[in-house]
Amino acid sequence: MFDYFSWKEILTSTMVLFAVIDIVGSIPIIVSLKKKFGHIESGKATLVAGALMIAFLFVGESILKFIGIDVNSFAIAGAFVIFIIALEMILGIQIQRHGEATSASIVPIAFPLIAGAGTLTTTLSLKAEFHDINIILGIILNTAVVYLVLKSATWIEKRMGDGTLKVIEKVFGIVLLAIAIKLFTANFAQLFQNYVHF
Repeated sequence: MFDYFSWKEILTSTMVLFAVIDIVGSIPIIVSLKKKFGHIESGKATLVAGALMIAFLFVGESILKFIGIDVNSFAIAGAFVIFIIALEMILGIQIQRHGEATSASIVPIAFPLIAGAGTLTTTLSLKAEFHDINIILGIILNTAVVYLVLKSATWIEKRMGDGTLKVIEKVFGIVLLAIAIKLFTANFAQLFQNYVHF
């Protein structure tokens, strides 16, 4: 498995997941939940989110095969989801409807705030481009960052300020937009090639 180890793939996977999870942009939500419920189980939420992402990385493809969808088609669908998330980040608009949080435990921190539909779709979309070991390491690195942010969300918000957080969100939104386009073109080309050979 370690024969497929690639720093480039790990870095790209980490950046893509970091942008999609958008834990920095979620700091105001986390602070709000902490004020509302008094305590956030950072370790528990992080472990559950990481486990969900890794599980979906392996089980997701089997589910797709069972319902007759190939990874390339799913990756293209994922590219559209990432594209929408990127637009939300860049333009400061809300396209997706988010349910109101009822507690600060596994729901809504682990799911859907960290390992939401966009993150799980992205995880499986990356599988079409990169090897599993590099995506898993990308997930582990992100869960470490998520844990640190959950533990120190109030401190980060006070230090960075709302303006800085918004700038970071927009920068990662642009990165995410470029990745969505790359993901779409690469998988569309693969689908077209398979169709021509067929």
